[in-house]
Amino acid sequence: MAIDSSAKSSLEGIRTGSSPSDLKITDMRIAVVGKDNWRWPIIKLYTNQGLVGLGEVRDGASARYALMLKSRLLGENPCDIDRLFKKIKQFGGHGRLGGGVCGVEMALCDLAGKAFGVPAYMLAGGKYRDKIKVYADTPSKKDPEEMGKVLKDRMDQGFEFLKMDIGLWIAEPEEGGVVNRSIIQERANVMHPFTGIQVTDRGISKMVEYVETVRDIVGYEIPIASDHFGHMGVENCIRIGKALDRFTLAWYEDMIPWQYVDQWKQLKEGVDTPVCTGEDIYLREGFEPLVEAGAISIAHPDLATSGGILETKRIADLCYDAGIAVALHQAGSPVVAMANVHCAAAIDNFVALEMHSVDNPWWNDLVTVVGQDGPMIQNGFIKLPDAPGLGIELNEEAIEEHLNRNPDRFAAYPEGMFEPTDEWNELDAHDRVWS
Repeated sequence: MAIDSSAKSSLEGIRTGSSPSDLKITDMRIAVVGKDNWRWPIIKLYTNQGLVGLGEVRDGASARYALMLKSRLLGENPCDIDRLFKKIKQFGGHGRLGGGVCGVEMALCDLAGKAFGVPAYMLAGGKYRDKIKVYADTPSKKDPEEMGKVLKDRMDQGFEFLKMDIGLWIAEPEEGGVVNRSIIQERANVMHPFTGIQVTDRGISKMVEYVETVRDIVGYEIPIASDHFGHMGVENCIRIGKALDRFTLAWYEDMIPWQYVDQWKQLKEGVDTPVCTGEDIYLREGFEPLVEAGAISIAHPDLATSGGILETKRIADLCYDAGIAVALHQAGSPVVAMANVHCAAAIDNFVALEMHSVDNPWWNDLVTVVGQDGPMIQNGFIKLPDAPGLGIELNEEAIEEHLNRNPDRFAAYPEGMFEPTDEWNELDAHDRVWS
């Protein structure tokens, strides 16, 4: 069929960032930023056309989770996001185990967006909003008045959503406040139903006093979510939840392990405050049992565990159909934060994005947002960039200054800044999972 001159002129005007069909991955390198257990492995995927994709392994996870995928990506076209995700997703898992797969997926979205000249949120179906509400997670203070003042300061900075911890640490100092309080630290890695730890009425009353003091200072104009209650069984969680319901908190987060769907349903039916979990769940199928059972009020995926940008969008769509809201958990560098921003823009039922780094003086220095001035977070929101891909550029000097080089058991691997990783080039496994 012939193309008329006006149509031809229009077609010739199409501009892309590269030749997408010929794009190939040529290398993967990583720099680990941060300190102690707060470390962020930042990924660079290189291509034959000079485009570089940025991603990030989840906070506290090993760069090896991504590097083991390198041999499976070399020579592939990064624009084949879905096919490559299916190829590598078997090497991820719940919690930090999903960090490598998810970090690679972010970098693929960054590359595909750059190749086609569109922001990453377009790959997820377009946007519902131009700016993303951020909720400020805030370090705990033993004194509730001090806690209230810190949260009030967050409000003065423009934050319209807050979060604080309400845990065993409030009840434990009270004589008779916690049953089995001597084993709280010993049982820190034991799943909640198996610890034998309980908070008594006396301990619960101290938790109520704490939250009441905070609410008196902060007021009720701003939502306050709650987290880190401690390792105790669902029955005790319900008793605590009932006592705190009157303070209209935004949600009770991770009161029990996400794996126990029936207990989550019991918890949800036992309290009047929304219940929330999901930061350690990998893939859409990991969320399905909780969603199908109607066991949660709010899903809380961490994009660096849940599957990256496109899979987290699929999770959000699943939740939308079930009438469940979505908040996004995030505790990494500006790279993963911006990946979350693009994903949040594409989620209709989105509530707010977590931010752990409000008090970190160098966090904003790590990247430049293309086309924007000032810090990434302004007045409690992050503006959605329109530049191709994730819309950020690394500030290499800041990355090098803040490399994780601690000489302890949390020392980074690799130690340098985007050094060669040729030892990961060759595939030495048969990956097919069917016969």
